Amino acid sequence: MHPQSLSRRQLFQLSGFAGMGLLLDSCGLNEYSTAVGNAIDPLNQRVEELLLKPQALAREYPISSIDPNALIINSFTDVPQIDPTTFKLIIDGAVNQPLQLSMNDIYKLPLQTMVIQHVCVEGWAAIVQWGGARLKDLIALAQPKNTARYVYFESGDGYYNSWDLPSAIHPQTLLAYQKNGQPLPVDNGAPLRLAAPIKLGYKQSKWVTRVTLMNQLPIKRGYWEDQGYEWFGGL
Repeated sequence: MHPQSLSRRQLFQLSGFAGMGLLLDSCGLNEYSTAVGNAIDPLNQRVEELLLKPQALAREYPISSIDPNALIINSFTDVPQIDPTTFKLIIDGAVNQPLQLSMNDIYKLPLQTMVIQHVCVEGWAAIVQWGGARLKDLIALAQPKNTARYVYFESGDGYYNSWDLPSAIHPQTLLAYQKNGQPLPVDNGAPLRLAAPIKLGYKQSKWVTRVTLMNQLPIKRGYWEDQGYEWFGGL
């Protein structure tokens, strides 16, 4: 089979890394599977970074491509009610300047807008315009330490996820507060949600309340990842 005809998933299956990681995750996070998973995940990450080039810019679309009704709303639990007037985004962990930022603080940062494709692992996709602050700019305000390699996200509904640092500081990774030119609806993650064209939908946490930089991946790496989903989740 010609290499160009192989899907990204098939390449990982042939490498043996992704399949083993899923098997270990499905068996539970016992001491053995966690130890082996810790050894395999860096290999998975390096393979995906090589194939996907996470710092390359992804395609953006014209505004005319937007389908305002295409984005399906998936909620981990009941939609949390977060008061944007008292909300504080916490940025902490492996940083020199931990922060608590109000929405007004975040609004003062340059507004970045992009029309991108949101791809769900369930098999659907939608063209959406997101607007917000670049996560790269927010992380820079906290002055990350040289040892930081990962970013862990907590959400108001109890959802949690983690990313590699290069993906988090990608120029098209946003903490969005707008959707299609309007304030972000609560159902879609207001006041803040992750939005990026380089990650699958389950990596794009809604209702983000805390961003923690880490030197190593935690045992609990993501709600769906802990149930067997691929950790990197790149496109």
